[in-house]
Amino acid sequence: MVSAATVRTVLGDVPGDALGVCDAHDHLFIRSARLPGQELADVASAREELRAFHALGGRTVVQWTPYGLGRAAGELAGLSRATGVHLVAATGLHQAEHYAPGAVEAVLDGLAELFVEELTHGIGGTGPRAGLIKVAGGFHGLDAHARRTMAAAAEAHHRTGAPIAVHLELGTGALDVLDLLCGEHGVAPRSVILGHLNRFPDPAVHREAAAAGAFLAFDGPSRANHATDWRLPDALAALVDAGYAGQLLLGGDTTTAQARSVNGGPGMPYLLRRLRPRLELAVGADVVRRMLTTNPAGALTVAWRAG
Repeated sequence: MVSAATVRTVLGDVPGDALGVCDAHDHLFIRSARLPGQELADVASAREELRAFHALGGRTVVQWTPYGLGRAAGELAGLSRATGVHLVAATGLHQAEHYAPGAVEAVLDGLAELFVEELTHGIGGTGPRAGLIKVAGGFHGLDAHARRTMAAAAEAHHRTGAPIAVHLELGTGALDVLDLLCGEHGVAPRSVILGHLNRFPDPAVHREAAAAGAFLAFDGPSRANHATDWRLPDALAALVDAGYAGQLLLGGDTTTAQARSVNGGPGMPYLLRRLRPRLELAVGADVVRRMLTTNPAGALTVAWRAG
């Protein structure tokens, strides 16, 4: 059975035009073996971050935290109600190094079933339903773990219609991901969101990925090891000039407590407080509005299948 085309939020399915201004890639909660002691785990802090985002006009946040990394799925519905911000949760699996040894071995043989269950019935059986599948590539390549998780994501996509969001390590490997998901596994490019392209500002790769039909996410202020913020306006302007304005997404990708605005970092508000006006100077307010509203609605709206 196929349902009407909607976005699957933690409070239920809503039409795409209900999303408003969207942070298309961020995290309210995440715990990674690669970031010991930097967990996002505090509910009160997450609530304040959402309220700060809402105060600037933000109305939707897409949490890309997948299975096994402290999603706090049971907290998401309450946070959405308390702040007035739509939340979209993720299923999926990250790179192996983000998990403690032995943490995911039990689910590897049934990944597609796990993803479908969380998309159609709920995270953990009783939590909200996920609205997208998050997987990850490696640095300039795809290892066996990435190929396994992406094959499972493709199967779950075909069974449910869910979009697939891809962490590109330092922004690399976009074309390899499209070859695998779309070429080998038959996923429509428009169902794929390629993340972190701001971290690898190669205009030829950006344009080829856009020409294939995928959504391109430029998410998060620069970190010390990929200081590319200054290139972002030009990268987006080039894609807009080439006719790809309808495939561009913006996000914040807050992954540590120190990065939250309530703790003195840029956090979710940075997207609207600082990045939006910079990009409006480069491509115009109407195009930026499209990146924040129409485009994420298009990327996330699905004619859901029962699985």
